[in-house]
Amino acid sequence: MNKRIFLTLISLILVLAVLTTGCAKAASGDQSLKKVQDAKTLVLGLDDAFPPMGYRNESNDIVGFDVDVAKEVAKRMGVELKLQPIDWSQKFNELNAGTIDCIWNGYTITEERLQETNVTSAYMKNRQIVIVLADSPVQSLADLAGKKLALQAESSAAEALESKPDFKASLGEVIELKDNVTALLDLKASGSDALLVDEIVAGYYIAREGKQYRILDEALAEEEYGVGFRKADQALRDEVQKQLEAMAKDGTLAKISTEWFSKDITTIGK
Repeated sequence: MNKRIFLTLISLILVLAVLTTGCAKAASGDQSLKKVQDAKTLVLGLDDAFPPMGYRNESNDIVGFDVDVAKEVAKRMGVELKLQPIDWSQKFNELNAGTIDCIWNGYTITEERLQETNVTSAYMKNRQIVIVLADSPVQSLADLAGKKLALQAESSAAEALESKPDFKASLGEVIELKDNVTALLDLKASGSDALLVDEIVAGYYIAREGKQYRILDEALAEEEYGVGFRKADQALRDEVQKQLEAMAKDGTLAKISTEWFSKDITTIGK
C-alpha cells in the first residue's frame, strides 16, 4: 500500500474514533433525568433541622415549604419524592457520591456552590441577619464587639461572615454549631450573645415563640435560594426548573408560599 494512502487511512480512522467516542459520550453522558424516571424516585438531600424550609414536626415527620414544593415537582414529574436527611457539612460529598439526586433545603446560591453544583434559577430571596434575645443590650452589629456569635457550620451564614472581615475580627468568638435549632437553643441558654442565621428561619422562630428574640436592623448579606444538582446532571436540573416555572405560572407556587408565610414570597417569573 502506498505510504501516503496508508497515512491517510490511519488519519481517517483516528478521526472516526474521536467522533464515535464523542457521540457515545453525548448519548450516555447525561442520563440523570432518565435514571430518576427509571427509579421512579427523586432523592432529595436536606438538613432536617432547618425550619420552615425542611424540618421535623412534633410527630417526627419531615415537613416544610421546600418539602411541599419538592413533593409537587416530583408529582408532576411522575416520580416519588424520597427525603434523605444529611449532614449539611457533607452535602457536596453526598451529592457527588450519588446518595442523593439534589440538595434542596434553603440552598443559598453562592459562588462556591455554583462551582460545585448545577443550580436552578432562584425561587426565593433571603438575607443573613443577626438575632439576639429580646432583652439583650445589643442594638447593632458594632455592639457585638468582643462578644460570641453563633452560626451553623458550613452554611451560607459562615460565608456571609467571611465576606465581612472587619466585623468578624471585632468579635470575641465565633461558635460553629451543627444546625440552627441547636444554635437557637444555645442563644436561648446564653451560650452565645447572637446568632447569624437566614432571615426566613429567624422569622419562623420569632413568629412561633413570640417576643423571645429580636432581629438587628443591619443584615450581613442578601441571598437567593435555588436547587443544587451534580454538575453533569443538566437534564434533571432543567426538568425541575421547568416544573417550578409551570408552578409559578399556574399559581401553585404562590399557594404553597401563602400556606407557609401568609403571602407569596417566591421570585420565579417576577
